Amino acid sequence: MDDQKQPFNPLLALLAALAALFFVFPLIGLLTGAPWGRMTSVITSKSSLDALGLSIVASLASTVIALLFGFPLAWLLARGRFRGKGVVRGLTTLPMVLPPVVGGIALLLAYGRRGFIGEPLDKATGISLPFTLAGVIVAESFVAMPFFVITVESGLRSMNRRLEDAARSLGAKRWTVFRRVTLPLIWPSLAAGTVLTWARALGEFGATITFAGNLPGVTQTMPLAIYISQSSGRLDEAIALSLVLVVVSLVVMIFRRRIAGGD
Repeated sequence: MDDQKQPFNPLLALLAALAALFFVFPLIGLLTGAPWGRMTSVITSKSSLDALGLSIVASLASTVIALLFGFPLAWLLARGRFRGKGVVRGLTTLPMVLPPVVGGIALLLAYGRRGFIGEPLDKATGISLPFTLAGVIVAESFVAMPFFVITVESGLRSMNRRLEDAARSLGAKRWTVFRRVTLPLIWPSLAAGTVLTWARALGEFGATITFAGNLPGVTQTMPLAIYISQSSGRLDEAIALSLVLVVVSLVVMIFRRRIAGGD
């Protein structure tokens, strides 16, 4: 049966329109305040290109880490049976609601030079994560990976597992079942989680500046470059760089909706 057409509710429409405008007005502000005459020169400056390149490298590396380690974790949370699973899930998703600067401080206390992991790591190998590109990747992974885990876990939970059982009953091996049955069924969730993780890593600010610092050409990503430009009075540069991230984020969200089969 087709859904019945809902009667028009003026109050609901008004409230919905106000909510939409609440999100649209800041974007209009960026567009009207953009230095369109200097946009190309600002975006192609050495500092902007360095920050953009660093952001792309770090965010892609964080996404790869999420794929390698986040998928097994999502699988365990969706399919595993063990005590404390709720606690593990809570700790995994905590960075999503934790203030990013708090996450950065926590990373320093764990992986910094005097951290309970960072100090022995530094003494044993000479590897120090803070104020390095590796530190940027660690900070972005800490904040962004939970988005991948919960999205893939949701896909694994909602899929029809009887199709896997049918494939196994027909003699398919475990890897074949995963490759030919499970993976196609969870592909929308897997792709959407990957895109969300990359977008969140690309826009990460608080944990990155706290744990990795803001060294131009070393740890200064696009959000950090925008912050420095704005605080230094270079508002045109901050607006131009912000528009770049807005365009990228908008494309990512549209792509995610298409993958998920949304309107």
